[in-house]
Amino acid sequence: MIRIAFAAALLAAPAYASETKEQSCKYQGQVMAAVQQARLDRVKQEEVEQVILDSEPEWPDAYSNAIPQLASHVYTLKRRDLKTTDLGALFEEQCLQNWDQIQAMQKQLKSN
Repeated sequence: MIRIAFAAALLAAPAYASETKEQSCKYQGQVMAAVQQARLDRVKQEEVEQVILDSEPEWPDAYSNAIPQLASHVYTLKRRDLKTTDLGALFEEQCLQNWDQIQAMQKQLKSN
């Protein structure tokens, strides 16, 4: 799960100067929770991004870039396991715990 958190954070969450790590991680958790809910609602994987976007989510647009990557991970999990795990909360927690590493990786990517 850590790898997926790093990948999504790097792809989806450009650090806006006006955003705190708490805000950014909250948005990332919301995206993960939306993907999880779509899976539980039996939305087809190829439709998940559009279904979520059509719901007019409250996070900034840039965070939606992670939907395909998160979906490819979430859709490999069994639905019964998703019913008992709050991936959004776990994702937010991991983001907060790994914030400094994520920021360092983003800086490295930008300088290359």
